[in-house]
Amino acid sequence: MADILRFPPNRTQAPDREPEPLWREVLGRSLRATREEQGGRLVDVAERAGISPQYLSEIERGRKEPSSEMIAAVTGALGIDLAGLLIGIAGDVRRPRGTGPVARRRPTGPVLMAA
Repeated sequence: MADILRFPPNRTQAPDREPEPLWREVLGRSLRATREEQGGRLVDVAERAGISPQYLSEIERGRKEPSSEMIAAVTGALGIDLAGLLIGIAGDVRRPRGTGPVARRRPTGPVLMAA
């Protein structure tokens, strides 16, 4: 009976791998890195976005899962392209653990756009 396959297979994390990051954490790190790169203050960016500084801080720390409207407001307040931010986040999620975030990354090849 030892040859019986488990279905679904056991998906325990390998001990030498870090867990995958949560999307909201990668988003928050990227937004914070962008704001700090620009020399912006949290209170100023929050005011331009129309949200409280506390809420923006929670987004940047990965504590809140912001709506698409909130993300658009923050990227607008930072003056960055939403698509570029999302491409950078996708790269951060795919990057091996232990490397820092990339705030904005431009596509280097063809980009598939949903219709």
